[in-house]
Amino acid sequence: MKGLTIAEISLGDQASFQKTITETDVYLYAGITGDNNPAHINEVVAAESRFKGRIAHGMLVSGLISAVLGVQLPGPGTIYLGQELKFTAPVKFGDTIKAEVEVVEKRDEKNILKLKTTCTNQDGTVVIEGMATVMPPK
Repeated sequence: MKGLTIAEISLGDQASFQKTITETDVYLYAGITGDNNPAHINEVVAAESRFKGRIAHGMLVSGLISAVLGVQLPGPGTIYLGQELKFTAPVKFGDTIKAEVEVVEKRDEKNILKLKTTCTNQDGTVVIEGMATVMPPK
């Protein structure tokens, strides 16, 4: 399985992936990374926060962007060079997040793409926005 080459990609091309974030996802992520911040795993402490309950790790949610890039656009063989992220709203357990990417810049001579990255919840609220830089497969 091979992803799209830069020649096969056009400005404006888009792809997306959608997933419901579960309590299990958050606990697995906390265990893998060691990020046991009470905001994510302690309901009693999190209930007293500005979010009034536990929220998913921002980096867990932003990982859905990686899924789009590595599986769909450009797809398998893509090298992730960088990602700018802005976390604009919390993600609660049970939220369904749609990660979307759109090609906004092509540097054919360097084999580099820039893609606008956006994650929205089931209500259409943007929870993450940013820009990814990738090298598609040759």
